[in-house]
Amino acid sequence: MRRLYGWLVGLLGVALLISVANQLFRPSPAHLTAGMTVGSALGGNTEITGYERAYAPRPFAFPADHGSHPTFRNEWWYVTGNLADPTGRQFGYQLTLFRIALAPQPPVSDSVWRTNQVYMGHFALTDVAGAQHHAFERFSRGAVGLAGVQATPFRVWLDDWALTGTETGAFPLRVRAQQDSIALDLILNTTKPIVLQGDRGLSQKSAEPGNASYYYSYTRLSAQGTVQVAEKTFQVTGTSWLDREWSTSALGPEQSGWDWFALQLDDGRDLMLYRMRHKDGSADPFSKGTLITADGQTRALSWNEMDLQPLGEWVSPRTGDRYPAQWRLRLPAESLDLTITPKVVDQEMRLTVRYWEGAVAVTGRFGDQKIGGQGYLEMTRYEKPVRR
Repeated sequence: MRRLYGWLVGLLGVALLISVANQLFRPSPAHLTAGMTVGSALGGNTEITGYERAYAPRPFAFPADHGSHPTFRNEWWYVTGNLADPTGRQFGYQLTLFRIALAPQPPVSDSVWRTNQVYMGHFALTDVAGAQHHAFERFSRGAVGLAGVQATPFRVWLDDWALTGTETGAFPLRVRAQQDSIALDLILNTTKPIVLQGDRGLSQKSAEPGNASYYYSYTRLSAQGTVQVAEKTFQVTGTSWLDREWSTSALGPEQSGWDWFALQLDDGRDLMLYRMRHKDGSADPFSKGTLITADGQTRALSWNEMDLQPLGEWVSPRTGDRYPAQWRLRLPAESLDLTITPKVVDQEMRLTVRYWEGAVAVTGRFGDQKIGGQGYLEMTRYEKPVRR
């Protein structure tokens, strides 16, 4: 989903800006409510009249669909990945760029500064060896070149944080971000076909029609480039994952958030799954997943095919928020029994919307054989303890 985002879905609570900035044309983090939950941001209590909604599958057209869909309220370009330098030093990263519409129609104005589009960016780097997680946030209006999206040549940017493709598509994709002494500069290339999540790209998140997103992924991208931490630059290679979603509403009134997993197994298979969570902590039957084979074939996973259990609890020393410390995932039909463990315990995103997102290691068994992997995990804040 994403990413809470994601979802995903989907991470994330970018729609919070609508409730607090619907009359702003130069939004600033100072105007926002720190610590707002993702559930309150993506719930059904905000005005959606006039926006398009995701009701049914639609044909996708590229490169146009890599670009913006301004008739929908929310949209994001979500890139995560695991990297290593030649010595084996590991890093995880996230760069997410969000577009949020403050009103269904552009304002009538003769000022080039006035716009109904706001952009938010989240950039994070996990230094596994240093057990450090660095997270940053930016906001800008979508005017006068400060932030925006174009399909050809593909580019989405917020200041100098950018995803840049080519005249004909998104790949090879350059991922660039820098904040303070932390920087990322990568080239990503496809190694598997595009995956249309859900029903031919329609990802239904709750029972109400229209509480859905259009959602596609590139689940295994090769990555190479540089990571900078403080004054040191590392040459890195690894794998990445790109999620794309756009929607107007997602969560129902009984839902509070989700847990989203993007896992890349050593045998070449990939797993996307999200666990939608009710306010009482129980799982919603709209939780779903996709298994992608090494050659790019896909199989949809319903919630009753997955046994996902939290293991232990981690309490943030900075915010007091509580999250599962580890997860066990069993897919009996696929003979998979996996344990998902954060590479660094504290990868909490302490930004306008607080959530946990970071690099994870995967261990377990495929039948009677050992299997490993890595990936990214996103967990929104919990209103109640997690339950099956």
